[in-house]
Amino acid sequence: MSTPPVRTVAVGVGPVTFDDVLAVARHGAGVELTAEAVDAIERARAVVDKLAADPTPAYGISTGFGALATRHIDADLRSQLQRSLIRSHAAGSGDPVETEVVRALMLLRLSTLASGHTGVRARTAQAYADLLTHRITPVVHEYGSLGCSGDLAPLAHCALAVMGEGEVDTPAGRMPAADALAAAGLRPVEFEAKEGLALINGTDGMLGMLVMALADLRLLLRTADVAAAMSVEALLGTDRVFAPELQALRPHPGQAASAANLVRLLADSGVVASHRGTPESGTQCDRVQDAYSLRCSPQVHGAGRDTLDHAATVAARELASAIDNPVVVSATSTRVESNGNFHGAPVGYVLDFLAIVAADLASISERRTDRFLDKARNHGLPPFLADDPGVDSGHMIAQYTQAAIVSELKRLAAPASVDSIPSSAMQEDHVSMGWSAARKLRRAIDGLGRVLAIEVLTAARALAIRTATGDTAGVAPAPATGAVAALLHSRDAGVPGPDRFLAPEIATAVELVTTGAVLAAAESTIGELA
Repeated sequence: MSTPPVRTVAVGVGPVTFDDVLAVARHGAGVELTAEAVDAIERARAVVDKLAADPTPAYGISTGFGALATRHIDADLRSQLQRSLIRSHAAGSGDPVETEVVRALMLLRLSTLASGHTGVRARTAQAYADLLTHRITPVVHEYGSLGCSGDLAPLAHCALAVMGEGEVDTPAGRMPAADALAAAGLRPVEFEAKEGLALINGTDGMLGMLVMALADLRLLLRTADVAAAMSVEALLGTDRVFAPELQALRPHPGQAASAANLVRLLADSGVVASHRGTPESGTQCDRVQDAYSLRCSPQVHGAGRDTLDHAATVAARELASAIDNPVVVSATSTRVESNGNFHGAPVGYVLDFLAIVAADLASISERRTDRFLDKARNHGLPPFLADDPGVDSGHMIAQYTQAAIVSELKRLAAPASVDSIPSSAMQEDHVSMGWSAARKLRRAIDGLGRVLAIEVLTAARALAIRTATGDTAGVAPAPATGAVAALLHSRDAGVPGPDRFLAPEIATAVELVTTGAVLAAAESTIGELA
């Protein structure tokens, strides 16, 4: 039923890496527990077994949960308690979330189980590794998590599948979990004391989405520099404002990196050189300074980079965390303590920060695109880049599409993490909404990729017109920007001419941006961008 994994990720007592998460979530990597992890799991389990045998109630082991924690549960009811917990908490609703999100969530929960602080049995942890390796993905729904205590409902749907209940997606299609386990030669797990709670108390869903968002935004931030360079060049802007001595006056590292990228991307541009004045020659460009959307690109793109770096620091700390409640503090001290580490505020905040970054990157990109279409501001290009203005509309409505997306991204930039709705009879009276922050960030990143794609598409068309007409006819663009324009033109996108069905060209540009092909084309001439 399943195909062999492309590689195997070893999960030990320490944190998994960013690359591990991406390999499992997006590339189908299998998973195995290290011997050290199995040993840590078994030692922590011995602590739980000892407390389970003690007549003194221990929260999460021999009691109910949350607002029902005051009831002591007899030993013969504890397996039923675990089943009831998972079934009742698997209360999600809405469309299923993406497979990559569920796989990331399961890997991160397994990483916490392997830390030796949760008290599950080794067999239960191995069941998560087995599902990932066999590509059996529980169906998790869009709605249900408040981000405290962690991503309860999404994680409960995963635990439900380990029990052999609910639905899963497999390479053979969607089916009951029991059927998928049987086809893979796996047996359902009957959870014992503490296990159900250990499987659902974590920030794994929001953290998995954060890790993937970081990877996506790193690509899009460098692509935004490519798009900006193409726009500066085709709009006859200057590269002098990107000089390192000017950036050093305001020493934000992201700004310096973005400006350095722009300098490299515009290097050897005949178009830029054609209108560059110098004090020595006594000549100057006919414009004193470019518009903010061109001149301030490094400041905006750089702020996005610095925010991304902060978010990556938070993600790395969270990957190194063992989140559960109660938690086995130490196998040697036999301490099991209640705590609040499951609260998703640290992750929720940076997810919201990144949604602001996505909205603002898209906003400045749309402004650069709009300049191409206005004859009063595009310095000699035809209105809307139309072949026969009046008969043809050119890229007029492509900018409308950008504007519609940017407007939505501004709404998505409103933070989810400032909201809180009390739950569990006021026991959980302040929640993080981190899952919601992650879900809207995924939509924002999708929108940003589309906005940048339209800028690149428009700039490629403008660059072709610029180098074929007027004073710059026959002048070569920069090798990097020219390589990107050639890539689009090879796919029949961004080519000047009479109006044609534009949506397929936009789709092509989106594909080339989001798969990294645009960035790769630029980097093929100048090396890797910062």
